[in-house]
Amino acid sequence: MSVSSAPNAPARSMDADRVFGTFMVAATGLLLVVFVLVPLWAILKNSFVTPDGIGLANFVRYFTDARFIGIVGNTFEVGLSVTATTLVLAYGFAYAMQRSCMPFKPVLRIIALLPVFSPSLVQALGLQFLLGRNGFINRTFGTEIDIYGFWGIYIADVVYAFPHAFLILSTALAVADARMYESAESLGASPWRIFRTVTLPGTRYGLASAAFVVFTIVITDFGNPVVIGGNYSVLAVEIYNQVSGQANFAMGAVIGVILLLPAALAVMGEKWIARRQFASLTSQSVPLVPKPQRGRDLAWFVYSLVVAAGILSLVAIVIYASFVRLWPYNLTLTLRHYAFDVQNGIEPLWTSIYVAIVTALLSVVFVTGAAYANHAFPNRASRFVYFLAILPAAVPGMVLGLGYVLAFNTPGQPVYLIYDTILIIAVCNLYHYHAQGFLLATTNIKQISSTFDEASSTLGATKATTVRRIILPMIWPTVLGVGVFFFMRAMVTLSAVIFLITPSTQLAAVSVLYLDDRGALNQAAAFAVCIMATVVAFLLVAQLILRLAGVRGVSLVR
Repeated sequence: MSVSSAPNAPARSMDADRVFGTFMVAATGLLLVVFVLVPLWAILKNSFVTPDGIGLANFVRYFTDARFIGIVGNTFEVGLSVTATTLVLAYGFAYAMQRSCMPFKPVLRIIALLPVFSPSLVQALGLQFLLGRNGFINRTFGTEIDIYGFWGIYIADVVYAFPHAFLILSTALAVADARMYESAESLGASPWRIFRTVTLPGTRYGLASAAFVVFTIVITDFGNPVVIGGNYSVLAVEIYNQVSGQANFAMGAVIGVILLLPAALAVMGEKWIARRQFASLTSQSVPLVPKPQRGRDLAWFVYSLVVAAGILSLVAIVIYASFVRLWPYNLTLTLRHYAFDVQNGIEPLWTSIYVAIVTALLSVVFVTGAAYANHAFPNRASRFVYFLAILPAAVPGMVLGLGYVLAFNTPGQPVYLIYDTILIIAVCNLYHYHAQGFLLATTNIKQISSTFDEASSTLGATKATTVRRIILPMIWPTVLGVGVFFFMRAMVTLSAVIFLITPSTQLAAVSVLYLDDRGALNQAAAFAVCIMATVVAFLLVAQLILRLAGVRGVSLVR
């Protein structure tokens, strides 16, 4: 009996694998269709809804209104200028970190990444404390600097986008073939000529990728422009004004479609650049190791110190203001603002932590599951699922959030059961950042040799058993990294959830916005500090878990 049944074990395993694979791909695809495609379709459909029926009247009205045309111009003006400035500053900083022997690199790197740990509007809040009408510099030196408008958005967004560009460019500059530099030096090339002919061409793909990423971040940013933009409006703020201020959902959808186009093109450009990249090092290459040069290292250290000081000043002034009794009139230190004697008290912070934990748990299951399904069961359906999985990278958070309102705020449909709850906010966070987490998990799963699957199949184990006993124990640090990424993003995000919150689901990042709008700057600063402290504490705990498990070389900040 046992002899005759043994040959059937692989067959049964293959049948179980087909069922498992079909379920994984179908479930992943269904969720992506519901929570990504349906909201986008709702945005597109509502943009054509007019009082007279269906038509192009909304778009005609938009593109014939000088004010709306000006807002589009403002958005591109900020996007292009911030992108250019950020690339220059971040490239120099990344070059100093990777190609010099300057001191205090770990400390400078941490400072450079500080904006990642806070909502985008924290940079604008810091500028208000420094350069606002009652800011530290204006009151100390008697100046009358007007930071509200283009220049406020410009400075705040440069700081906000800086760490994203720095991480990409740092990776591009981390690897290089020393032989090319030795050849250039032997031919008598000057350092500047070597930089122009060797270093810059070697990092061109990283520069292009960083440019597209920064441009997308800036044109879709809502926090900084709404706080410090003044009368200088951009598309992301205009969506908010149309929907929340005027309840004009049709025009909000039109602006959403307009904002979606450049964001999608920028993401497509970044993906195209990524596909054209090639390995900088081969088996014959000699990795470039920078040698100490006192003058050069000192120059780069001074440069990095200046850049880091600019970033740190915005964060430090917010922390300081949270301990001041009444900015700027009474600078006595106090803890009164951490009593949160404002509407809803400290509840928004606990709600944010709860939402972030739920988002992280959902990401561990659904994002990692989507990555494995796409890798382990390649077919036409999985290729379509892959497209859906990376599609959210091209969708601004403001657009996706509005799509959820238009698509799911209708009684009688299944998703309405979770509308106005914490779960819909967590799901929106999950699919807003789905592409980044999915690509991270996919990259690491692809590094696992197929021999594990083959050996398990030979022994009669199903794919599900292989995942549980082999794959998960091997990729758990990556799974943890995915969870940490989504926790951090859920804590600091603003644009994607601004339309989904209710009085019972108020979030800390949104509370910072509302408190700033009411002029309660000290309380807004205290909430911002609590958000940053929560994110950093969670990151440290995750890092400690990895260290205790003996895992090295896993970066949790992306």
